[in-house]
Amino acid sequence: MQQNDDAELTSLYRESMDVRNRLVAALKSRAVTLNTPYAFTEGESSPVLLDELFGDKHDLIVIHNMGRSCNYCSLWADGLNGVLDHLLTRTSVVLMNADSAAAQREIAQERGWRFRMIRDSECAFTDAMGFRTEHDGKKYMQPGYSVFHRNDVGSITRTGFDTFGPGDVYMGVFHMFDMLADGGEGWQPRKS
Repeated sequence: MQQNDDAELTSLYRESMDVRNRLVAALKSRAVTLNTPYAFTEGESSPVLLDELFGDKHDLIVIHNMGRSCNYCSLWADGLNGVLDHLLTRTSVVLMNADSAAAQREIAQERGWRFRMIRDSECAFTDAMGFRTEHDGKKYMQPGYSVFHRNDVGSITRTGFDTFGPGDVYMGVFHMFDMLADGGEGWQPRKS
């Protein structure tokens, strides 16, 4: 590799980091304080409030997951499972979808998921966070995550959010496939 090539790569890395930093700042600039006491279900238990999902932490990551039917969402959850212990040193983490408690338990057991799973059965929270869209009169879940902060007086603010999709920064497998001689060649995640 020639020196000129190294300078070009260095410049491109810096540009991509600058763009990423600007995107993160733009996403975080849309922070909003929540005024609705959202409730969810966890397993077969009684409702759990958003505030309770924080546990003893001030921060919470909610993974908006489309459910068992989405192989891509399972892939992202597999990745989350791999870094869960690291995340939990700093923040609480829950995965949310509209699947039944039985379906959530089944996929968690099959895939070895260890994170807390909750159900937004009516999708009111999912709608409010912008992770459900409507097309031709039908509503569709969208994958991604929201980050929340609870201050000392209990006020909850969504401090950031982002979407998941093939090629995003949250799932490294796509970037590694990009470097293969033939790229990803239309690769898609499998159910098992």
